[in-house]
Amino acid sequence: MKKGFVLVLAAAVALLGTACGGKDEETAVDLTALYMAIAEDLGWSEDYMAAIEGDMLESYYPGLGDLPLKQLIARTPAMSSDVNELVFLECETDADADTAEAILQDRVDSQASGGAWYAESMEAWENASVLRQGRYVAMIASAAEQEKLEQQFLNAFGEQ
Repeated sequence: MKKGFVLVLAAAVALLGTACGGKDEETAVDLTALYMAIAEDLGWSEDYMAAIEGDMLESYYPGLGDLPLKQLIARTPAMSSDVNELVFLECETDADADTAEAILQDRVDSQASGGAWYAESMEAWENASVLRQGRYVAMIASAAEQEKLEQQFLNAFGEQ
């Protein structure tokens, strides 16, 4: 029941953004609510995913921390060899979204081409995606839930 409520809440936030703006305006999505709905849906405990910030953010995504972001959610498993890395962000400008998209794609490419070390991990990274909806950009790398996570991100923007 709680899981359903969180998903309905995330959908309502997306719909509210659509209802409040005209067709030319971008849908407003609360990325924290989206992440929380995903974590709830997948049964991730609070301590499963750790924030990627500071030096770790710069190491994983060089230059991303220099962009003026409206929202940033960057998470990876705290103590696990699972490939489950998520970045959801909202940029202030289209140019910044272009830059963020390139930075995130560089991460995917470097991990898939050997940076992830193990064959299974590199294979998961080969299936990773960088998705964009206007000034919102997501990087999703998940060995177990790739398609589901991609769909949840797109659903937040009314994409089916």
